[in-house]
Amino acid sequence: MELQKELAKGLSVCRVLNGMWQVSGTHGQIDPQKAIDEMVKYHNSGFTTWDLADIYGPAESFIGNFRKTLEKLEGKEELKNSQALTKFVPNPGPMTRSIVEYYIDHSLDKMNTERLDLIQFHWWDYNNPSYIDALVHLSDIRDKGKIKHVGLTNFDTERLEIIKEQGLETISNQVQYSILDQRPERLMTPFCLKNNVHLFSYGTLLGGFFSEKYLNSPEPLRGDLSTASLQKYHNMINAWGGWELFQELLNVLSQISQKHSCSIANVATAFILDRPQVAGVIIGARLGISEHREDNSRVFDVHLDSEDHLMIKSITQKSRDLFEIIGDCGSEYR
Repeated sequence: MELQKELAKGLSVCRVLNGMWQVSGTHGQIDPQKAIDEMVKYHNSGFTTWDLADIYGPAESFIGNFRKTLEKLEGKEELKNSQALTKFVPNPGPMTRSIVEYYIDHSLDKMNTERLDLIQFHWWDYNNPSYIDALVHLSDIRDKGKIKHVGLTNFDTERLEIIKEQGLETISNQVQYSILDQRPERLMTPFCLKNNVHLFSYGTLLGGFFSEKYLNSPEPLRGDLSTASLQKYHNMINAWGGWELFQELLNVLSQISQKHSCSIANVATAFILDRPQVAGVIIGARLGISEHREDNSRVFDVHLDSEDHLMIKSITQKSRDLFEIIGDCGSEYR
């Protein structure tokens, strides 16, 4: 499996992205200096791409300090080998050029860069059509040179079609996508195949539930769910089919992982990286608290075969239809 993926001219990313939601304050206290030291280790291990947002607490400032540290250690040229994909997540309301550019300039300043690699735009309320205005301004700011590319986060297929009809170019959409949640395959993937839009996947490891830790274990109590991710994806497991069926899936993934001499997390990641139009999978990095770089690196040697896919399908076909329960990609946020 290839380590890098070219998204568009001038932008290639590592196919396992380091997710920075974990520094937002909902996954434990992060020590800033330890975080920067860990970021350098991720970069030197080949995990050069960071996924973040303007609403992820100090994430953008961490990137800025990381860039300063990397330049000091390796020289300015090394900065070209690092990618930081941030998000613009405004409150719904009027989206004038000055408002949009204000937030972009703020991100540029915090991230210590003159040009953003990719801005991933999120919009909370489709009843407010100002998201089109925001994308018009982001496209113009891109053309003026402050942004390399414009992408989306948690947009559904209907809105992607509207955006395309407006003549606005977006190169990616970030969506929840896992063995358990395969909603993108209903409408999103066919659209992206036809229109050359890449997908970034998050929630692929269910916040850590796809691991040996939860294999053959009793269902955790609410007090055991120590992070926002575990709380979120425990709810998703219940919607999908419940803990008993999830244990059946974990046991199948364990068998497959033993066959390929890898971890359950590797199998879950490889499954999604193999899906059409998926450019990369975002795996959370709890900087300075825990790290899984060595395990994550093994995924590039995992090649699931038809027998593996049949074993997984034998369990997932027993589950509830999350598309019918939740709706298209991003509907869980609206």
